[in-house]
Amino acid sequence: MTKVTKSPEQWREQLTAEQYRVTREQGTERPFTSDYNTQNGQGIYHCVCCSAPLFENEHKFDAGCGWPSFDRPLGEHSVAEHSDTSHGMRRTEVVCPHCDAHLGHVFPDGPPDTTGQRYCINGVALDFHPDE
Repeated sequence: MTKVTKSPEQWREQLTAEQYRVTREQGTERPFTSDYNTQNGQGIYHCVCCSAPLFENEHKFDAGCGWPSFDRPLGEHSVAEHSDTSHGMRRTEVVCPHCDAHLGHVFPDGPPDTTGQRYCINGVALDFHPDE
């Protein structure tokens, strides 16, 4: 997939105000507000900005944190990670490698019986494709 580049105006036309705030301005949605917290069934979560496939529902788990959480991305190059020192914290930001949309953060406190990682992802940054 080639890199998707759009102006802020183009992103604003495509996205809702909340999707824009989260994905383009590195915002965070309120916890426990995403329907994807309880989404069940086979499917793939795609980037809401560019439709790139990111996570598989099979690897989602209930972390109790209020955001959809996954123990791994769909593939090795499905997401990109960057150091984030905003808000006086040291975290690892997760972004879409195809359009640089802010997705959330990854933490080393996921299920120990799988990867040990918790990809804590904003639901508004995702678009679920069932039975994919």
